[in-house]
Amino acid sequence: MTRPAPEDPRAARTRARLREALLAECAERPLVEVGVAALVRRAGVGRATFYVHYDGLEALAVDACADVVREAVQALHAWRGRPDPVHAPPALAEFFASLTPHAGLYRALLSPGGGGPLGRVLHRDLRAYSLRERELAGAADAPLVASAVAATFAGVLADWLHGLFDAGPGDIADQVWQLLVALHASR
Repeated sequence: MTRPAPEDPRAARTRARLREALLAECAERPLVEVGVAALVRRAGVGRATFYVHYDGLEALAVDACADVVREAVQALHAWRGRPDPVHAPPALAEFFASLTPHAGLYRALLSPGGGGPLGRVLHRDLRAYSLRERELAGAADAPLVASAVAATFAGVLADWLHGLFDAGPGDIADQVWQLLVALHASR
């Protein structure tokens, strides 16, 4: 088994600066109004450098929001033992609350129903984690339930961000948790 080559620290720093610059730009204006020129100026890199690392603003935005996907997966699996069927783990409510500062950016990348570029990443990563956990537990219909869990969470998250639910972070966390517990118990 070969190990992947370590990432060049200069490239990692450049991508981090671009991600930070994008988040700062999106705090001031919607993603559709952000231009590459303003972004690279804020990041202190050249336009060509931007295109060495990303093929466009959407790719950078998805990369900048990838931490949200990891946080969502961790929040959904932040319990041990037998899950409370009514109340979500505190990490899940904290996750929903943490979305507020960049909600506009997430809405731009996550369409209602859970689609969009960020929705695809969220679904893929959450499904893979859920599938792995269910297979390790020897659960029946692991692929089916893993797909249902990923689709349910991505859809509810997207719809909540788009204002289709009138619920605070704690309430939506408990509601989506109850759905996910029911999905896991149904098979």
